[in-house]
Amino acid sequence: MGSLQQVLAQINGVLLGKNDQVRLAVACLVSGGHLLIEDFPGVGKTTLAEALARSFGLAFRRVHFTSDLLPADLTGLRLFDQHLGQFRFEPGPLFSQVLLADEINRASPRCQSALLEAMAAGRVSVDGTSHQLPKPFCVIATQNGLDQAGTSPLPESQLDRFAMRLSLGFPPRQAEAALLAGQSTPLASLAAVIEPEGLEELQQQASRVACEPPLLDYVLDLLTASRQGGLATGTPLSPRAGCALVAAARAWALLEGRSYGVPADVQAVFPAVAEHRLDGGRPAQEPGGYSRQLLAAVEAIR
Repeated sequence: MGSLQQVLAQINGVLLGKNDQVRLAVACLVSGGHLLIEDFPGVGKTTLAEALARSFGLAFRRVHFTSDLLPADLTGLRLFDQHLGQFRFEPGPLFSQVLLADEINRASPRCQSALLEAMAAGRVSVDGTSHQLPKPFCVIATQNGLDQAGTSPLPESQLDRFAMRLSLGFPPRQAEAALLAGQSTPLASLAAVIEPEGLEELQQQASRVACEPPLLDYVLDLLTASRQGGLATGTPLSPRAGCALVAAARAWALLEGRSYGVPADVQAVFPAVAEHRLDGGRPAQEPGGYSRQLLAAVEAIR
């Protein structure tokens, strides 16, 4: 089995100049969370999603979320089989290990809500029958800015299902020059560095990373601070957000080669985990503004 460092190196060869965002995306996958990538069209959102799937050898399906998309187009539906003389379930694209929900904020709220059960419980219900999704399972959604034509904001319940939100931004000049010169690794050439079974093993290792009570107290202080009037102007962080923060910090510690978490792990992932919850999915006046305020206001353990 390859190493996480090899995975990072391979994806960084495709997505030039975005080392920090790639590291956060890998940490999100290792934590078992779902990922939301928001930015302008053409900056590499889809490329990052497919590079992640290829590097971990995961079955990958891409769905364009358009205004006419129906929930059954995602979950699947029951069809009558004339040969068998009975109804059978035909799985939809949700039954993959990585679902790329492309431009998720162009779909109707009804269609967006079809993802809620899948993201929370790893299953879908069709006509009263539950169907388990493959493992590992991850939704990677991309969305354009809310000022783009034909977009609508995701509801807070949907946003809270995403462990992290990333913004790629434009590449540095040197990295963009290398991209224009054709020096990036072709996406189609990527091979699996770690197989799906290896990813599940890494997720289990991450869940065993030690988080001592003082570190959990630090997380609780951040959650509490988000709920106090005057300290943070954003939406309060939920208990689900706290669980996602701890899981992401554990995955970050694993990427750092440690079997225990430290405050720096929490601080490294906090903006990606918290900001889209704090701002309700709306772009803040200053990127990472609410989460940075909380990190500055809450003293870390020593």
